[in-house]
Amino acid sequence: MDLDFILAKGPIFLAAAQLTVTVAFFGILLSAVVGLLCAVVKFYRWPVAHRLVSAYIELARNTPLMVQLFFLYFGLPRLGFIWEGQTCAILGLTFLGGGYMAEAFRGGLSAVGKDQVEAGLSIGLNRFQLLRYVIVPQALAVSLPAISATTIFLMKETSVFSIVALPDLMYVAKDLLKEGHSSETNTLLVASYLAVILPISLIFAWLERRLRFAGFGS
Repeated sequence: MDLDFILAKGPIFLAAAQLTVTVAFFGILLSAVVGLLCAVVKFYRWPVAHRLVSAYIELARNTPLMVQLFFLYFGLPRLGFIWEGQTCAILGLTFLGGGYMAEAFRGGLSAVGKDQVEAGLSIGLNRFQLLRYVIVPQALAVSLPAISATTIFLMKETSVFSIVALPDLMYVAKDLLKEGHSSETNTLLVASYLAVILPISLIFAWLERRLRFAGFGS
């Protein structure tokens, strides 16, 4: 193990990790917003919108992120839409994650009891207020384990961002492997992903314990 190589290339991996986390943050945040909106549409079963959302979820969940990124980065320019790699990565992760987040939120929304909805209606809450104050808070608590698993899954999926020429962790690792230091490069790669994903896992575990202690999601 060449420690000098690891120390010399460490800053490169740090910069790549920062880029990976930044892109993943926006992609996962947007996917949560898309997923919640889709789950609400499915929850209320609005006729046309329900069918469109169902089709989107199936398409997002049954196509690999690499294929989606390939279409965004190489296919859309033929139609006149040219986006840089970072934009394609965020949009691709949002598209993929939105489908998984929708199912996670849908499970939480379905778990909210009808008595909770009826109680909200009985005190004069409108549909938006019912969602904001009654349904969504309880659904989030129930959905948290699925949201946690989806977030970690999406973080791992960032490893294919290199297909859109984004200098993320995998891109840097592939480039350094050409220098022949495979053991050191793989060690840096594994350590980088572990440093990024492990804190996320611990934070979600802490949130789940807090919610169980508070009586949510039980």
